[in-house]
Amino acid sequence: MQTPEDQIFTCGFEVFGEVQGVRMRKATRSLALANGVRGWVMNTDRGTVTGELEGTLPKVNELKFWLLCFGSEKAVIERAEFTPTKEIPVHSFDSFTIRYHPDRREEPQLV
Repeated sequence: MQTPEDQIFTCGFEVFGEVQGVRMRKATRSLALANGVRGWVMNTDRGTVTGELEGTLPKVNELKFWLLCFGSEKAVIERAEFTPTKEIPVHSFDSFTIRYHPDRREEPQLV
């Protein structure tokens, strides 16, 4: 039987408001990596930021709260929607990455 520290949970998210062009993806990745959360984040054509979180339940919930209430320093969060959080047997991701829209010619910024 898995202990709570070994259990892995996942959920999808979409954040609405002024969330593009305000370093939202980078801030999400930084917080996720600092908390051992895996997954991805990307801008959408709808002007939102979407992604997937994967980690222990307390850490996933911490990221969900941040996405809902705070976001990056210059972001203005109107609302955030999440898919149901569910337990998964193993990680699907090796890290937390920023994905880029296939139709856009965005180049990853080196920092």
